[in-house]
Amino acid sequence: MNVYFSDEQTDPVDSSAMLQFAERVLVEEGLPETTEMAVLLIGADQIADYNERFMDRKGPTDVLAFPIEDLTAGHIPHLAPDEPPLSLGDVFLCPSEIHARAQGEGMDSQDLLYLLLAHGILHLLGYDHADDAQALVMERREDELLEMIGRTPA
Repeated sequence: MNVYFSDEQTDPVDSSAMLQFAERVLVEEGLPETTEMAVLLIGADQIADYNERFMDRKGPTDVLAFPIEDLTAGHIPHLAPDEPPLSLGDVFLCPSEIHARAQGEGMDSQDLLYLLLAHGILHLLGYDHADDAQALVMERREDELLEMIGRTPA
């Protein structure tokens, strides 16, 4: 798996463990070994800018996912050996917003950080929560992924 990981913010995070988890999610989802994606940790000002420019929402948020491919959850495209790698897109996380949300909801901030990383990756893979049925499928998968690494689901 080819996960580009960049930490461009000031809150302390275990970048190595987060990268390993992102790679594990891709493996567990059955993606080809050459799959590419990016995870970027950014500050509140930058994610607020992206949230407004790309989502038409004001203010900072905790996670944004920008898929490149139009995938269907649970269905991995077959790639021929001469095709370029599957490039999923980008997940942006804002640790300061995640920590604030965790405090407000009485959650462990590290558990929420990993939950939102899984959430963003699943969005790249076609999972969604537009309706109750889709949300349930996505939440179950997030819980399974977190449990694999000993994290408590939300």
